[in-house]
Formats: sequence, structure tokens, C-alpha cells
Amino acid sequence: MSEPKITYKTGGSFLVEPTTNATVYTREDFTEEHREIYEMVKEFDKERILSQKEAIEKYDKDLSLSLIKEMGELGLLGIDIPEEYGGMDLDKVTSAIVAEALTFSPSFSVTWSVQTGIGLLPILWFGTPEQKAKYLPKIATGEIICAYGLTEPTAGSDALAGKTSAVLSEDGKHYIFNGEKIFITNGGWADVFVVFAQVDGTKFSAFIVDRETEGFSTGAEEKKMGMKGSSTTSLIFQNAKVPVENLLYKVGAGATIAFNVLNIGRFKLGASGVGGSKNGIEAAANYALERRAFGQSISQFDAIIKKIANMTIRTFAADSMVYRTIGLLQSEIDDLDSSDPNYYIHVGEAMEKFAIETSMTKVYGSETSHFVVNEGLQIFGGYGFLEEYPMASAYRDDRINQIWEGTNEINRQIITGYMMKKALMEELPVREAIKNIDQFMSNGTLENNNGPLAAECETIETGKRLALFVFNEALNKFGQDLKHQQQITEMLADIFIDLYTGESTVVRAQKIMDEGNHDRTVCSIAKIFTAEMVLRLLNMSLTALNGIYGGHTTPDVFDQMKNFQAKMLMPTDIVNLKREVAQRIFKQKEYPF
Repeated sequence: MSEPKITYKTGGSFLVEPTTNATVYTREDFTEEHREIYEMVKEFDKERILSQKEAIEKYDKDLSLSLIKEMGELGLLGIDIPEEYGGMDLDKVTSAIVAEALTFSPSFSVTWSVQTGIGLLPILWFGTPEQKAKYLPKIATGEIICAYGLTEPTAGSDALAGKTSAVLSEDGKHYIFNGEKIFITNGGWADVFVVFAQVDGTKFSAFIVDRETEGFSTGAEEKKMGMKGSSTTSLIFQNAKVPVENLLYKVGAGATIAFNVLNIGRFKLGASGVGGSKNGIEAAANYALERRAFGQSISQFDAIIKKIANMTIRTFAADSMVYRTIGLLQSEIDDLDSSDPNYYIHVGEAMEKFAIETSMTKVYGSETSHFVVNEGLQIFGGYGFLEEYPMASAYRDDRINQIWEGTNEINRQIITGYMMKKALMEELPVREAIKNIDQFMSNGTLENNNGPLAAECETIETGKRLALFVFNEALNKFGQDLKHQQQITEMLADIFIDLYTGESTVVRAQKIMDEGNHDRTVCSIAKIFTAEMVLRLLNMSLTALNGIYGGHTTPDVFDQMKNFQAKMLMPTDIVNLKREVAQRIFKQKEYPF
């Protein structure tokens, strides 16, 4: 695949790299094999999952597990597993493609996602050769189901505060576990669990726990708002005897294992959100074409046109930033020595480099799918509230996406927190970029910037200076205590997300046009996103500055904001461009990009 062109190979580099340097990975870069896998999974999802969705959603364990085994036969459980352990050993792009394509039953999708993600990867990345040989081949076939136990009744977002204890037995052969884990997906079905516990009270560590472990049991199935066809239980440890050889990696390495695995889960959740959004657009557009009111199709109403356009624009943007992020991760993995005995440990640890971007994909992907489902339900009107129509179950199932894999609030803190770290530790030249803001605002322009989206590129580049300006004001005021100013750090995170997503959207649209596709719609999408992004950036920046200065913002700061506004506001005809985007969807009767 084409390697993203960046000078600083670490997360957050988009903030200090020129937009014209951004050669982002997109779905247009898929290989023929990628496209074949995408089509295969879409067909499987339609023929085997959608056709049995009603039964799956009624919690049919045998059906769900038989379908998991079918996916194993297709090689779709072993994408990340080496061939020597019965897997396919494919790239992270393929993992995202399958997550995007497998969307008709979110209950089944999450069962698969845990099996191939957070349940599998700790063993793959940090397990011993003996642990891998024991578990990976059976995970790849679906013979055994796996799960991941991190959350506790009093430790959710603050996972490291978990109280589950692991004490070495007197004979040194077992760790004695006591405690409880909650909200465990696949909990009632799994045969093997990756569980986190405190060794000697303070050393957060990870272990492999088999279902038949003495002293271990699972609780009753939770009654959930959505995802009703999946298994969610608690895990209960009462002097459970876990063999010492089931320790993962080393004592005290639990945080490294937990959070680097979650980084992968976050980009896959973003990809799943993209796939679900595309389904929602197709369902809503076709309903709008068929539904008549006041003597005409409601697809002719401007309010409906706006909704379809907004759903499409957000989905295109989410698609663009999700695959850009996956390209960065894959590029980092490609730089590793696969013959290194610690290769998979390095793969796991490498994910932290792009924790900013993976958190961005989780936040934006989940909030995009929620936006699309909400708007889609509104287009269906009263029928959207009925269970026999597609939006009611989608609405219920989607809501959890903003909570698991780290709440969106926590992920926003991760985004700004890592930006602070990279600035203060000088992993990125943030200080230098801040010093150059005035020079850019006076006469700075992008080199090699031409084409129909040149103005948008310039605006995004100016937006980066605005973000750096507000970020600097916040750091000067609060220093490292900025992390406690959560309203401001959330606004900074949203500014960073908008810029990363906007740049991904514009660069992808330009790339599509440069490759000979003269579809005006992608250009319109990029123009709309950028113009509306400017309004959000200016509003969030001014709100954050007023918060930083307690409502006593200095005249110099206001003057600087006026300069940013003058350089960023765009004369874009958003209204008519949205009509153009919606008409493309109505013509295609599906999401076409």
C-alpha cells in the first residue's frame, strides 16, 4: 500500500505538517484482495446474518456460535493470526474492512469483534509461544470463544483502579484470584478470558483464565437496551486458581497490554460505525423516495434533502479519517522486523504512537453513526419508532458505541492529553509551530497548492494555527493542570478532531479527482465540510478562550481571533451544494463512495 508521507512518524503530526504534504491512505488504495474480501463479507453478512437477524437478536447462542465457526472456515477469525497458528496473517486494513462490512446484526458483529480483537490480541501480542500454540489455532476456527475482562463495578473509565486481586500461592504454582468483572461481552459464551488483576495489590497485570478454572464462574446475562443477541455477563472470582504459566507478558505490564489492545478496538469500532452509517443512508434514502406526503415524494422536501446530505457528508468524512488512521498504523507495523522474537510485543507497543488518531476515529466514528441513525429515524417519522422498521433496533444498538472501548469523554481526554505530552516532551515541534503563527498569518501560504480545493487547504492550514494558538493560551494559563480543565480539553479535542477529519476529507477528495474521477460530489462534500468546520472551530475557540481568561479576554486575543476569522470564513454556497450531494444519493439509492 502507499505509505503516508509524514516527517514526524508519531501521532498528532497532522497539526504541524502542511496539508499539501498529507498523502493519506484511503479506500481508493484497496488492493484487489481487499476488495474481494469486502465483497465476500458483505455477501456473507446479507445471506447468512441478515437473513437470520431476528433469531440472532432473540439470543440464539447456538446460531451465533455456528455462524462464528462459519467465519472461521472463511478465514475471517484469523486475519491477525500468523499462518503457523492457523491464521491468515493479513494487514490491519483487512481487519477494518471486515469490521465495516459486517454490520447488519450489531449483536453478531460485537461477538466477532471481541473474538478477533480485544479477546485475541493480548494473547497474540504478549503471549508466550506455548500460550499462542494452545489458544490461537482454536480461536482462529471458532472452536473456542474468547472474551476480555477489564471493567469492574467501581472501576470503569479508571480501569487501573480495579480491585480484583491476584496473590501467588504458597507453592508458587497458582495466582489466587478474588474479585469481579462486569459488562463482559461474550462472557456467557467464552471458553477463555483475558483478565486483569492487581498482583500484590499494586502491580496491574494480565492473565489468561480458562472457563473450567476452579473458583471461577460467570454471572447471569445482563438485560440490555440494545445488542440483545450478544452475551454480556459478569465474571466472578472466589479464590480462583489461575496457573502461573497463564500470566501474560510479565507482572505489572497490564496497562501496556490493556490500552494498546484498546487502540486497535477503537479504530475497528470507527470502521464499524462507517459501515452502519452507509446502511442507514441507504435505508433512509430509499424510504424517502417511496414515502409520499402532500402529493409528492418526501425526497423532494428541502428539509429531507438537507438530512440526507448531512448524513452523507459525515459518513464520507468518517470513512476518510478512519482509513487514514489505519494507513498510519500499518505503516508503523511495516517498519518493524517481523523476524524479531519480540515482533508482536513491538506491534502492540507501536499502537501507542497513534493513540491520538485511534481515539479520534472512535469518537468521530461512533458519533457519526449515532447522527446518521438519529436523522434516519426522523426521516422514517412514526414508522422509525416501530420495531419492524430498521431504525428502531439500529438506534438502540448504536447507543453503546459512545460508551465502550473507552467513553467518548475519556477518549477526548486521551486526545488532548497526548497532544500535551507530545508538545511538552518535544516529540513534535509544537513550540516552533506556535512561534511561526504570526508569520503565517501575515504572508504564509501553502506550497504546491492548486486545484478546486486550494481554498479549503489554505483554510485548514489556517485552522491549524488557530488550534495551536488556543492550545498555547491554555498551556500558558494552566500548564500541566490543563488536564483538569475538562471542558476546555474537550473543546481542544473537538478542534483537533475537526482538523484531522477535515484534512482527511479534503485530501481524499483531491486524490479522487487527481486520479481521473471527475465526480463533482466528492468536491462538494469537501467544500461543505470545510466551510461548516470553520464555523465550529471559531465558536469553540472563542468559547475556550473565554473559559481560559474567565470572561476577561484581552483585546490582543480578540484581535487575533478577528484575523483568524477574516482568513478562514469561506463564501461557500452550502445550501445548494447539499442539494447536489443529496440528489446523488437519491439517484444511486445507496451510499456510492
